[in-house]
Amino acid sequence: MSSRRRRQTRRALDGCPGVDSVGTRNDAADRSAVASDGALRDDLPMSRELFAFDDPASVGDWHPIDDAVMGGVSRSRLRHDPAGFAVFEGAVSLERGGGFASVRSRPRDLGATGAVAYALEVRGDGRRYKLNLRTDESFDGVNYQAAFDAPAGAWTTVRMRVSDFAATFRGRRVAGAPPLDASRVRQAGFVIADAQAGAFALAIRSIRAE
Repeated sequence: MSSRRRRQTRRALDGCPGVDSVGTRNDAADRSAVASDGALRDDLPMSRELFAFDDPASVGDWHPIDDAVMGGVSRSRLRHDPAGFAVFEGAVSLERGGGFASVRSRPRDLGATGAVAYALEVRGDGRRYKLNLRTDESFDGVNYQAAFDAPAGAWTTVRMRVSDFAATFRGRRVAGAPPLDASRVRQAGFVIADAQAGAFALAIRSIRAE
């Protein structure tokens, strides 16, 4: 992404209601990057497409990590739909002290130097999910999370600022941890842990860094 395009993306983020400033001036000339309803435009150029789930092989490097690691019985998977997208699906159980389900990609270079946001093209079920990003290849350790709501029944693009991602360890905030460095990301994942039992399904077309 060029410096000019990166500035446009930052300024578009500044114009979104309820989103904190990223330290750039948002003057009238830059508001062309924002749609009439105040949302980010979908035609802004991206710096890197991290995952596209149109091919069946695209889900092969993802695996479930559910609350069975702590004695729970929730279950999940990431499967490919023949219509050309992935589905994070399963069932959350609150039994045996559990309550979360997740999937994670195998380690690889997912770095995006200069990225200011992550964009997900998703179709949800009305529940809240989180995008997880890790800057190392370990199974456990510090995990950067940002929550998003996935409206039911319609495809939408959800954008989260890099600064929205909070450092956590086993679900708890890590005080004093450095902010997420988008250039160092090695693993990505999705988790549902909204304290609600029952089936869930999140359809995903792509994950991009912008």
